[in-house]
Amino acid sequence: MTPDQIGFALLYLGLFLLIGKWIRIRVKWMQNLFLPSSVIGGFLALILGPQVLGRLLEPVTGEGSFWATGLLSPEVMDVWSPLAGLMINVVFATLFLGTVLPNLKKVWHIGGPQLAFGWSLGWGQYVIGLLLAMLVLVPFYDMPPFVGALIEMSFEGGHGTAAGMQGTFEELGFTEAYDLTIGLATVGILSGVIIGIIAINWAIRRNKTQVIKDIKETSPLKKAGIVEFENRDAAAQMTVRPESIEPLSLHFGITGLAILVGYLLLQSITWLEGALIGSDFMTYVPLFPLAMIGGILVQLVFTKIDKAHILDRQMIMRIQGFSLDVLILSAIGTVSLDVIGEYLVPFLLLALAGIIWNVFGLLVLGPRILPTYWFERAVGDFGQSTGITATGLLLMRVADPEMKSPAYEGFGYKQLIFEPFLGGGLVTALSAPLVFQFGPIPFLIFSAVMLTIGLLTGLLYFGRMKE
Repeated sequence: MTPDQIGFALLYLGLFLLIGKWIRIRVKWMQNLFLPSSVIGGFLALILGPQVLGRLLEPVTGEGSFWATGLLSPEVMDVWSPLAGLMINVVFATLFLGTVLPNLKKVWHIGGPQLAFGWSLGWGQYVIGLLLAMLVLVPFYDMPPFVGALIEMSFEGGHGTAAGMQGTFEELGFTEAYDLTIGLATVGILSGVIIGIIAINWAIRRNKTQVIKDIKETSPLKKAGIVEFENRDAAAQMTVRPESIEPLSLHFGITGLAILVGYLLLQSITWLEGALIGSDFMTYVPLFPLAMIGGILVQLVFTKIDKAHILDRQMIMRIQGFSLDVLILSAIGTVSLDVIGEYLVPFLLLALAGIIWNVFGLLVLGPRILPTYWFERAVGDFGQSTGITATGLLLMRVADPEMKSPAYEGFGYKQLIFEPFLGGGLVTALSAPLVFQFGPIPFLIFSAVMLTIGLLTGLLYFGRMKE
């Protein structure tokens, strides 16, 4: 593969992102579903690539024809395939860069109810998934027990986590889990947005919402994904002079430092594990959760030494958003339809089990755990636990466009404790290796205990604050 081929493959990413955005602006039903342009572009790439268009044209044009791979050459697919696994490290390294960590009392008071709710949803996905694996998928479909962890990986973690686990799945001897997880993550985003919008309409009609009273209040520009003219503030600050260093370059360097710190941590822990106890468990652990810890450590250092406040959170979020767009488009565009077809019934069972549990959490657990503005707050965690964090923020913005409820603040505080463990954190990264190493029963028991703690704290403590 030549540098030119790599460069053109990356340019194709930008082209499909642009086409996805153009489709989002032009197609009303996609606007109403608030589908991200990266998801639209990813599906378009999948359809125009070798797995759909290529297979339709190959019998006509011949196996060696240019059209046998659709509009995307094998070189493009070779470049795109590992991109998601690389970009997830950027996404997780930037989670806490540029943030100010509040005191624990404020986090507990405002974010505690949403932590209990999100904690219950996340651990419940493990309980449901592992039970499904042990009772159905392992005995009847000859799948490894750790497939029970795929619901949480894909629904809570999204495409990024799925991509980050690709190497781990290879080490565990079931590479098909990657494509299944990417497929489940795609189902999660779509079902999260569709069910979330339906739930918001239902909640408004049933007077379950306390902020918005009419879904039509959402402006056409917002549905098209365009910021209204009056709301166009600076997306990032120029904290350093460009003649010294471009601000984007500075923040990219800080992000790279965070990833490097995470890499050194992973290598050190792996070496210590091998030297002290002779185990190889950490070799199954991907880099991205350690990149997140690297980001926290770098942020702690900058909090002490950055007196000029050169680290701008908005600039970091632009880097994170770009990485996430590339990640989602490349992951969907390269997912293997063969694997999903081969394991179609297990795939559908896992997807259905995850969706049912999350809907149950939204409609049944939400009003009983969250003491105030229960729907505005619950729909955000539903979106995150079904799709990704961006889906949760999107649904909260629809349900509370002017941020009058404590949903955003509580959601943000919850993330400080939630993200290091679930939704792509340490537990998500370790779950498959742990099940592989020790079997599904110990992890099922542990997950059930964590679920019980979340439910009891939410129902008996935070839920009673309403009174």
